[in-house]
Formats: sequence, C-alpha cells, structure tokens
Amino acid sequence: MNEMNGRGDGVPARFESFRDFYPFYLKEHSNRTSRRLHVLGTSLGVVLLGALLLARRWELLWLPFICGYGFAWVGHFFFEHNRPATFRYPFYSLRGDFTMLRDVLTGRIPW
Repeated sequence: MNEMNGRGDGVPARFESFRDFYPFYLKEHSNRTSRRLHVLGTSLGVVLLGALLLARRWELLWLPFICGYGFAWVGHFFFEHNRPATFRYPFYSLRGDFTMLRDVLTGRIPW
C-alpha cells in the first residue's frame, strides 16, 4: 500500500495491487444486504449486456451499467453508509464486483 489519502480515514491514496485492494473492498461491503444488492446488480448487468449484444441494440448499451451501479449504490448509501469505492478506485472496484460475485457463488463469502 502507498501513502495515506489525507482524509484521515486510514485508506491509502492508492493500492499497489488488487490483492492489497480486495480486503479493503470486502470491508466496504460488510453489510449482507449491500452484498446481495451488489451481486444482484452485477448479475443482472451481465445478463442485460449479453442480451443487448445478442440483439444488437447498441443504443441501449448504457443500461447494464445503470443496472449494476444502481443496485450497488443503493447498497452503499442506504445500508453501508459509505462512499462507493468506484469513485476512488474505478478499475479495482469493477474487478472487486466480479471477484465478490465469484466468491459469493462459490460459497467463500456468505450470501
């Protein structure tokens, strides 16, 4: 991990690797309802993206992102009461969404 972000929350300004980031990501998603909303949003977003690609509905390709992030942000604002990691770590956060989905589906993290 690198220098602190200056906000006094103990979170590094940047992470050296996804391996360093993922424990922080899981801590930010400790509320079970929030995790469920993330898994639901990510799953529906992937299904919707696939359906739109198959249907060649290019003009609607923005919808899966609204679906995925909409569910996730409800989880953060109403259940976790924290700020989504997407705002500070967009790529690690997206990878974290899919890693957490995998971990829920394989039983590593409780649903």
